[in-house]
Amino acid sequence: MSQPPEFVNPSPSLPGQSERQWAALAHASALLGAVVTGTWFGWGCFVGPLVIWLAKRDSMPFVAMQAREALNFNITAVLVGLVLGLFTLVTFGIGALLAVPLALIAGLGWLIWVLVATVKSNDGLDWRYPFVLRLIR
Repeated sequence: MSQPPEFVNPSPSLPGQSERQWAALAHASALLGAVVTGTWFGWGCFVGPLVIWLAKRDSMPFVAMQAREALNFNITAVLVGLVLGLFTLVTFGIGALLAVPLALIAGLGWLIWVLVATVKSNDGLDWRYPFVLRLIR
């Protein structure tokens, strides 16, 4: 009596090189936005991911997913910057003793996560940022 062959799930295919490059650019474009606006929490950090998401969301699913993730992460970063800035204003500058070190830590974390996401998405891996408000679905 012969046994039926075992079913093996086919491995999911990696996105093509073009898709991986666009996905990496969606993450890395936040760096350019931060440089242009001059701060880690600058308004420009979410413009690049937004443009790529709007341009590629219908034609490249992997790019759309990664650009949306980058967009959500950078919107979250801007909100963190706004909260820290408001905290400093409301406390008449005294809150800066706490807000400035927190901003430095958050900014360094932002930089590290953007670089990691750029590399991972260029490798074709589905990258998800930790600690993100996923406002865009």
